[in-house]
Amino acid sequence: MEIPKNEFKRRLGEPGVQYGMWVSLADPVAAEITASAGFDWMMIDAEHSPNDLRTLLSQLQAAFGYPVSPVIRPPRGDSVVIKQYLDIGAQTVLIPMVETAEQAAEMVAATRYPPAGIRGVATARGARWGRVDDYFKHANDEMCVLVQIETIKGVSNLMEIALTNGVDGVFIGPSDLGAALGHLGDPTNPEVIEAVKESIAAVRAAGKPAGVLSVNPDLARTFRDAGANFVAVGVDTQMLAKHTQSLAASYIGETEKN
Repeated sequence: MEIPKNEFKRRLGEPGVQYGMWVSLADPVAAEITASAGFDWMMIDAEHSPNDLRTLLSQLQAAFGYPVSPVIRPPRGDSVVIKQYLDIGAQTVLIPMVETAEQAAEMVAATRYPPAGIRGVATARGARWGRVDDYFKHANDEMCVLVQIETIKGVSNLMEIALTNGVDGVFIGPSDLGAALGHLGDPTNPEVIEAVKESIAAVRAAGKPAGVLSVNPDLARTFRDAGANFVAVGVDTQMLAKHTQSLAASYIGETEKN
């Protein structure tokens, strides 16, 4: 059996934009619905959603077989947590709150087997239970590390972080960066938008792919046109909240009117 190829990582080096979806419902059915929707990638979130190893595993299994690349975001940049995610089959991780090149290098090391890194050795689901031929020989090449910049300190060290060997892409977080800039809850503030665009330009100038999340279609396209080449355009929890409220509102009060 051959090692699964990381198509997301491969496409990062090609022209064009990969569009993705944030998956926060912590449910395999929701994950499978998203996986079959036609997105290039889906970000399964464990930082701001009630996910644990078993729910993450079930969502990876649900997405398997669909032409979408799962990305997992851990709650923090922790080498032990990352090791567990890779063992259950993740090949791409998005590390939140990265602020220095040293931290970025530590996260890269967490995804690599020795001597290139510190990943613990096991034949779990990532190695298809030991059935992948020469898994340990090829695993490092299929790992993809995305680091998330969302603080003023992170922005100040952005070029060094982007240039860190093994960092495959840099993701700019508008919400937390906006809060750091004094615009909590207002990621569409002009100052925030400009900071995100400048950050995207800096990442691309460093020769690395840049990513961003925006549920505002016009803003998502603005960031795309500014150079972002992996863009998340929706969040499942927000979509469910918005559309269920809209549906309820379209009927509530109708009986009284009749």
